[in-house]
Amino acid sequence: MRLPAVRSWPAGAGKIEPAAKRAAVAAVMELLKPRGTRGVVEVIDAQYGGILSDTASVLVPCRVYTISGGRVVTGGTTVDVRLTKTRGRWRVTATHPARPGKATTQLSSAARQVLSSQRIELPPASAADIRSGQVHDSVLTAMLDLAKTYRIGVSVIRSGHPTNVFGTDRPSDHPRGRAFDTWQIDGHPVVSPATPRALVTSYMRATASVGSYNVGGPYQLPGATYFSDRTHQDHIHAGFSS
Repeated sequence: MRLPAVRSWPAGAGKIEPAAKRAAVAAVMELLKPRGTRGVVEVIDAQYGGILSDTASVLVPCRVYTISGGRVVTGGTTVDVRLTKTRGRWRVTATHPARPGKATTQLSSAARQVLSSQRIELPPASAADIRSGQVHDSVLTAMLDLAKTYRIGVSVIRSGHPTNVFGTDRPSDHPRGRAFDTWQIDGHPVVSPATPRALVTSYMRATASVGSYNVGGPYQLPGATYFSDRTHQDHIHAGFSS
């Protein structure tokens, strides 16, 4: 029985403070490394949940493949890794794996459609968020509308994200099931310098057109709906008020 071949996570061009992400990914690989059985960890992405001058949150969605009962079992989670920077070096201070909650039998039609969509790629924790019934239909229908035009790589929905907007006491929309982050559009990572700016900005505008009141990304677009900062250079944030 062979485990799937997984790619190494690339700490390449376009990343702010790549040393922080490298430290976070190394900590998650060690945390999730299967023990007592054959297995492998696949890092899907590493995005900022927040970054300040000397503190950061790096969100690392992963798949974990193990051998059990003669077959390959797929699992995984998203880990919120907290770091501090001292004398120019980033150090991991805490790891917080996602807690999606139990699956419900009362899923909405939109939830079932997102889970079955071939154009929306969900990491394990985000899929579990949807199965828990704690993601609002405003988020799910927006994903489905966007997927009519784009192939979407989702990084974080609800669990595994900081409770408050990083560095503030303002509640984030994510833990309330009212936001999702996109790390990849049509196979192109948002953070990559090779990804066309027009693709990213068109996706940001499309996200607003399907109901997001708060769209963050690497480019500042005109209008109160949009924002850009250091945290959102590597993904598109979409928040929903209802």
